[in-house]
Amino acid sequence: MPRSKPAASATDAPNPAPPPPVAPAPDAPDTAYDVGPTPVVVAGDPPRRGPVLAIAVALVAVLAGGALFMAGFSLGRHDLSQPGTPASDEKAFEPFWDTYDTIINRYAGGPVDKTKLIEGAIKGMIAALDDPYSSYLTSEEFQATLQGISGQFEGIGAEIGTQNATGATTDCATLGPDCRLVVISPIDGSPAQKAGVKAGDIVLTVDGSSVDGLTVDGARDRIRGKKGTQVVLTVSRKGEPNPIKLTITRDVIVQKEVVTRDLAGGTIGYIDLTGFSDNSATSLHQAVAADLAKGEKKLILDLRGNPGGFVTAARSVASEFIGSGTIFWQEDAQGNKTATDATPGGAATDPSIKLVVLIDKGSASASEIVAGAMRDTHRATLVGETTFGKGTVQEWTPLEGAGGFKLTVAKWLTPDQEWIHHKGIDPDVKVTVPANLPAGQDPVLDKAVQVLSAGAALDRAA
Repeated sequence: MPRSKPAASATDAPNPAPPPPVAPAPDAPDTAYDVGPTPVVVAGDPPRRGPVLAIAVALVAVLAGGALFMAGFSLGRHDLSQPGTPASDEKAFEPFWDTYDTIINRYAGGPVDKTKLIEGAIKGMIAALDDPYSSYLTSEEFQATLQGISGQFEGIGAEIGTQNATGATTDCATLGPDCRLVVISPIDGSPAQKAGVKAGDIVLTVDGSSVDGLTVDGARDRIRGKKGTQVVLTVSRKGEPNPIKLTITRDVIVQKEVVTRDLAGGTIGYIDLTGFSDNSATSLHQAVAADLAKGEKKLILDLRGNPGGFVTAARSVASEFIGSGTIFWQEDAQGNKTATDATPGGAATDPSIKLVVLIDKGSASASEIVAGAMRDTHRATLVGETTFGKGTVQEWTPLEGAGGFKLTVAKWLTPDQEWIHHKGIDPDVKVTVPANLPAGQDPVLDKAVQVLSAGAALDRAA
């Protein structure tokens, strides 16, 4: 369930709109996150298939489709490519073009909307991968997703994922008895939190209609909507004998990504990082520097419930505390591995500055990149619960006049080259949070303060 965070002030908030596409910064990681566009078939009249300018965007996304649960984003190079059917695949594509041509010329049920036909073909092709993290998005959905990455979107403000019937994290694509839509965490101050949505809630219906049979994207789209409109979720909650109906009024969700507070009489600096935008990375640097300027040599970085964001931000966040060496690896479809190293200039790389990182099952993707780097380099003590377990990378490519798609293109690995997919990262100090935790109590944060204050051997059985 979501923890009760200490009262705090935000050091920064994301821009109200997504940044325009730009070329990668000179210090962008020299890895396959910075990729060129992939040739794609944009079907129109078969004889005419012109070049498309594709802007590749790499994203480590926990949740299929969308702006609710991301972790890792970087812009690719702008290249021109000549899409079309490769000569070696012409035979395989014959049934596709025969079907398309037959529909265009012989369908008698009414006018054919070519745009919808093309979108449906692309959507079906990607859906055939049976990968919940790869999907086609319409133009509207693509734009909404980019807005979500920027830290602002319209919806209820909940991070969601999928579990199997036993409650274990799963990458299932179609919701049903063994693929359940679960709330990872409501965003602080969001309509979802105000309406009583809790971490661990299983979403059964949206506005009275079952989510079974929907893709994760489809369920997400039903939940999201325009500001001021209402949605009714029916959820199953552990410990409750009957389903619970929650009426939620959608709003514009703007996350405060960096929140700070002084703890233990001003001897410990607490920084809550709720997202991984480029702005949050800059704000984190400022927050860490401010704590050190006050003489605080013990820090707590709270990544609980953090769904992630830009890959470059994950690198920057880890580099605040790790002065050199590998932050993470990327493994592409051919098995090639590329290391992403720490960037210089981190404010707290001195090992005399003690660090505790808080994690839980809502810490995902970019949060796990940071947590994995901290663990493998022995830079910090991890306190809390096992993380979500998301270790794949998605590349986002807009299609001219036809929305865009995201495709799983790589794995990311910890510095020790461990793939944490479906496993997550275990804490050094495990703290089990009671299901009915009284308001205002935070045993995980209390343990972190204890660990830093003790300055001795850890009680790893806690």
